[in-house]
Amino acid sequence: MTIDNIINPNITTIDDSLILDCFRFQFDNCAVYRKYVELLGVEVSTVDDIPFLPVRFFKTKKVYASNREPDVVFTSSGTGGTDVSRHYVADANIYRISYSAGFRYFFGDVSKYAILALLPSYLERQGSSLITMAQGLIDDSGNPLSGFFLNNHKELFDTLLILKKNKTPALLIGVSFALLDFVEKFSVDFPELMVMETGGMKGRREEITRDELHSIICSGFGVDRVFSEYGMTELLSQAYSTGKGIYMTPPWMKIIIRDPKDPFRKAPPKTVGGVNIIDLANIYSCSFIETQDLGLIHDDKSFEIIGRFDESDIRGCNLMAE
Repeated sequence: MTIDNIINPNITTIDDSLILDCFRFQFDNCAVYRKYVELLGVEVSTVDDIPFLPVRFFKTKKVYASNREPDVVFTSSGTGGTDVSRHYVADANIYRISYSAGFRYFFGDVSKYAILALLPSYLERQGSSLITMAQGLIDDSGNPLSGFFLNNHKELFDTLLILKKNKTPALLIGVSFALLDFVEKFSVDFPELMVMETGGMKGRREEITRDELHSIICSGFGVDRVFSEYGMTELLSQAYSTGKGIYMTPPWMKIIIRDPKDPFRKAPPKTVGGVNIIDLANIYSCSFIETQDLGLIHDDKSFEIIGRFDESDIRGCNLMAE
């Protein structure tokens, strides 16, 4: 099993044998995951048997499947005083391959774009996987106007005007509150601009609905839709939406909806439930993650995020409480 076999933009679905190989490797090499599976008493013979590790274990355990020292440890923001998640990444190059291939899969060659990043809350701390990805895309774009904009909104505005005048394809990646801050001060009519919000309102602004957020952004930038990125500290791959909060995954990433009342059972088709994620790029941690998001899968395998579970413990996490 090589990373070239795992991250392959030329395939359409994950092969079951590859998923099972990944499970066996992580069962053998990730002590936390192995203990969890053993406590469940699960015998895995098919993909449907594979248990998903509750994402909160990344806050209290070292979820790691390698003997080497990690290249990097990605950390969550710990918004609201919650514990910080830590994702130990054995080989940082795997992350680079994953986000690069994912971007190319959805949007084409990054060298065709100017990449602008408005991510102040992430730049202000260490260990952000989003900053690492944005920096990599900026570097790979090779455009001299690509770059980060902390709180210098006037510079961003001037840059957007230049890109519009030059008819340069451009992608602005921004955390939600920062995009709102920008459009309160500046307005630009740039219909060709791709604006991609990454979430991130909690603790910064009053929460508003996605439709309200996107309406304000569309008006401020003169665009007809807002792109979105769905990722998290505990993953090495991203899903993307080209509008209306409907996401698609790259081939090495898969979404499964679980029964919201029973984390060990799949939800019936076309019903809202908990979001489980298979991310084969997570080969040296855990590729089978049970998130606290609520979601829905559509017939074309696209999905949307409906909301979140509350902060109460869900069955399964307590198995390894210490």
